[in-house]
Amino acid sequence: MNELEHTSYERTEGASHRPISNARLAVLVLLGAEIMFFAGLIGTFLVFRLGSVTWPPPSQADVRLPIGITGLNTIVLLLSGYTVFQGLRAIRQDRQRELRNWLFATGLLGIIFLVVQGSEWVRLVHHGFTLSSGVYGSVFYVLIGCHALHVLVAVLWLLAVFAKTVAGRFSGNHYVGVEVCAIYWAFVVVLWPLLYVLVYLI
Repeated sequence: MNELEHTSYERTEGASHRPISNARLAVLVLLGAEIMFFAGLIGTFLVFRLGSVTWPPPSQADVRLPIGITGLNTIVLLLSGYTVFQGLRAIRQDRQRELRNWLFATGLLGIIFLVVQGSEWVRLVHHGFTLSSGVYGSVFYVLIGCHALHVLVAVLWLLAVFAKTVAGRFSGNHYVGVEVCAIYWAFVVVLWPLLYVLVYLI
């Protein structure tokens, strides 16, 4: 179906503006809700963090978060932000083969991020640091776990877009599906460095 059939228009005093697709509007509304959700989680984390004389609490003082490997994993996720927007740039210029390659690279980087993070969680749980390990464990796993869940959703979304790309569903004149996926991917990429600094470094 033609992209223009799914657009709503903004007009002010007779002046026409660029059409905004319903898909773009929907993802912006979604991101607004996501920002409020994570703002609440981060606010909760800061309440506990700033309200504690020592952090981590004495009972969890022996817990060592994987700062180094997670720092490298952060670079992996940031790199995926670059690749997804290279894919978007490619399809805007109707380079479908390049889009497939960039989406494949993005998905691979996202999967690597999740696998590395999951392996570190297994190590932490093995050393007794779990969701029930007091406030420290709770805020860590809830905050970081919610982000990991969003990365998983982004990967699954990207795989669906990749399948449509292979089927030739996108072109230089029709790429809204790629664009909204890239916007959501950018959200999870930009959010992560903030969480990394707050939870792992401060």
